[in-house]
Amino acid sequence: MKFTKSDLKELFIRGPLGLTIFSTILGFSIGAIVLAIAGFNPAEAYWAIIRGIFSKPKYMSYVIIYATPLIITGLSVAFALRTGLFNIGAEGQFIVGAMTAAMAGYYFQLPMIIHVPLCILLAMSAAAVWGGLAGYIKARFGVHEVISTIMLNWIAFYLSNWSLTIKSFGKQGTGKSYMIQETARIDLFGQWKITEAGIDFIRSHKILGDVLKSPVNIGILVALLLAFLVWYILNKTTLGYELRAVGFNPDAAEYGGINVKKSMVTSMAIAGGLAGAAGALQVMGVGHKIAKLAIMEGYGFDGIAVALIGNNTGPGSVFAGLLFGGLKYGGSKIQDAVGAPTEVINIVVGTIILFIAMPKFIQLVLRFKKG
Repeated sequence: MKFTKSDLKELFIRGPLGLTIFSTILGFSIGAIVLAIAGFNPAEAYWAIIRGIFSKPKYMSYVIIYATPLIITGLSVAFALRTGLFNIGAEGQFIVGAMTAAMAGYYFQLPMIIHVPLCILLAMSAAAVWGGLAGYIKARFGVHEVISTIMLNWIAFYLSNWSLTIKSFGKQGTGKSYMIQETARIDLFGQWKITEAGIDFIRSHKILGDVLKSPVNIGILVALLLAFLVWYILNKTTLGYELRAVGFNPDAAEYGGINVKKSMVTSMAIAGGLAGAAGALQVMGVGHKIAKLAIMEGYGFDGIAVALIGNNTGPGSVFAGLLFGGLKYGGSKIQDAVGAPTEVINIVVGTIILFIAMPKFIQLVLRFKKG
């Protein structure tokens, strides 16, 4: 298949990719203006962010760790949006997945080859039920999914905190659960790093040692696999066609013989399962436990931004998640480097999302004269 010059222009300038790139540039520009008004050098601040991401292999590994749950919650929101639903409940589904993985990881004693996939599958199943419940409420009673998922977010929040009062699961008086079994962890080199040989290796290999000291895990591989599965389901399967058809026009889909109500439940269940996987991987690869929540952690809400920046696609969510992870980790360096407030990163991200939500305006700005 050959691409003409006009096709490439449509893709990179007027299409979704051009919209995302231009919105990102505008976001960083607004952030630079805010920094300048506040009396900081924008070039120094942004250079500090770049150094905070790329100057050490350890920093890059932390960016990937930060990005992994954001990629997956982004996939959750993107999947629902592609099927005509707004899954604002990814936060609650993330919490349910994390709680389920923590319980399965602690209570079960199994070989690692069984324990790890079992924890992930149980977490995804529990979160799928949580998401599917919102879909059922909409299909059965007509309650908008935004309302029901907001309520379910808070139910999940307090359910997770309540679970820590169970004496066999939560360390009483600490507000934390017991650590999951070693066989349920997805860390790379976790136990080896604390052995005498591991410590000697890390000390003698500076660059690689820095990477190994960070909590490297296989979560990013699972995130990439899920991104591929989302793309494949939506674009290459009958199920994906039916779900997208419902998203485009429920009335036409129903006329064509598609069970619209069933599709709503299925879509929200899949979206919930994805968000639950993010929670499970965070517990199994980073925290190894859950703790009492004072506020929402925000992974699900950040997933909304990731999905929007990634144009509600699997590959787009991966790149947007990495961008988000880089900004979150690298942005934390600007306060120490130049004294600039880290809140400017939220301004940058918010501006990017604002302009992505205004496609007509961006397309007007990017419009090229014909001929």
